[in-house]
Amino acid sequence: MPGRLLELHVENFRSLRDVTIPLGPLTVLVGPNGVGKSNVLKVFDFLASIIRTDLQPALDERGGFDEVGFWGGVRPPTSMKIHLKATWTTHASLRAPDEYSLTIRRRSLPNNPDSYTLSRQESFAFKRTQGRGRRITISGGEARVVDRKAGRDSDGGSFGIQRLSSGLSTLPRLGRSDGGEEVTRVAERLSSFRVFDVDVAAARQPTRSRSTLAGRLESHAENLAAFLVQLSADEERWEHLTKDARRILPQLEAIEFEQVGGYADRLAVVLHERGLRRTTPLADASFGTVRLLGLLAMLYDPSPPALTCVEEIDHGLHPQALELIVERLREASERTQLIVATHSPSLVDRLMPQEFIVCDRDEEGASTIPALSTEDVEAIVAETGDQPLGELWFSGVLGGDLTEDEL
Repeated sequence: MPGRLLELHVENFRSLRDVTIPLGPLTVLVGPNGVGKSNVLKVFDFLASIIRTDLQPALDERGGFDEVGFWGGVRPPTSMKIHLKATWTTHASLRAPDEYSLTIRRRSLPNNPDSYTLSRQESFAFKRTQGRGRRITISGGEARVVDRKAGRDSDGGSFGIQRLSSGLSTLPRLGRSDGGEEVTRVAERLSSFRVFDVDVAAARQPTRSRSTLAGRLESHAENLAAFLVQLSADEERWEHLTKDARRILPQLEAIEFEQVGGYADRLAVVLHERGLRRTTPLADASFGTVRLLGLLAMLYDPSPPALTCVEEIDHGLHPQALELIVERLREASERTQLIVATHSPSLVDRLMPQEFIVCDRDEEGASTIPALSTEDVEAIVAETGDQPLGELWFSGVLGGDLTEDEL
């Protein structure tokens, strides 16, 4: 997989008051409802929205700063921060990663405490060539370029930028010598992020035979039929997908496409099932079957985005399906980085300690992520005789509140 996110740091975003999350090719967020797993995914959705629309529209779409900011405590926060480390640009490495930081500040107006103004600060840092780096900082209406070489900084110039405009949406227009190529790479990666959650009702719908929506599987699988039609042209990939579907749905014999109501340009996904004299349209298939096909389509996507986040991946699936899903997640993580949320002990049983992060929440409403380090998890597993991780988590042993004596 060409480059990936290494770390996410968030301050005062919904329940994420102050968290730093290490990210691998596959990261599974584990915890009960309401501990902040979905809010981690919403951070990436927010960043992608900033690139598509800019900072102020992205905030407005979510109800403004007070809705996006930390919800706990007596008073609303006065700032919010998102910081990323990644290896996306040409010269980035684990020791010298790309870094992007966004801080949004809220200041109440003196004569009207219910009203406020916003300001933002951003910075991009990346390697350019051996021993050289560049930092672009944005504050107010100015963006400044600083070149770094052999421990010395030199002024690379400055230019104007709209006061609340985001560098993610505007700096890609910089020239190559000014760092536009590197900023463009970061912006492209962030804008491609997909938070995936199958909308079963939408996914059941048929498609036009020459649909223009087939190129990319949408975030809610609303173009599932069109995407599957296109995917079926890749015989090897389609064979693997249908084989997986049959492994989880033993009554399934084949997945095909039929015209809808005699209209030559309308195709529906239909299932050939053992013992039935007629095919089953996807519109009549079970909730779990539709959701399974949506997940398999996502996992077999030949051109996935840089990062795919999946909400409650176990929802609607039989526990026996989870072993296959974990296998395919690991394979897909070689093509796209994956962050997955779950509260299924059966799924956690099939993970390795470095693949999952325990999520918890404190008495003040703030998420604790991770609640335990990978080293802590490995120590607990060794101490308890290699019990399955799901059993340890569900029993509370991996709840994040253990003392050293309890280990």
